[in-house]
Amino acid sequence: MRRFALTFALFALSAMPALAQAYQGNWSCRDATTNRAGILTIYGQVYGWAARTANDPSSGTGTITPYQDGVGFNDGNLRANGAIQAGRLIDDVNYGSALQLETADAIVMLCNPR
Repeated sequence: MRRFALTFALFALSAMPALAQAYQGNWSCRDATTNRAGILTIYGQVYGWAARTANDPSSGTGTITPYQDGVGFNDGNLRANGAIQAGRLIDDVNYGSALQLETADAIVMLCNPR
């Protein structure tokens, strides 16, 4: 019985890093009108945002705080100029998962994995 419990515990712990990092990678984002808004790249505890519009003030880099269900944007142009506070992982019918970008008041973009 102990071997079973130990094996199960080790298996669960080995899967946790993969589940915690599901938000990492490149995301293609669309705004509320379903127009393409830009590309969000997240690796480690940093992000990069490249808006589709040239010279957009929200393009740039910043830092994030990882959470169980997504990320919190700490600083950078997306936070300062776009007022984006969080990216929440949600289920998506077409892609399996999506990252929902939120301000304090509303959901402003939906990002799908690239």
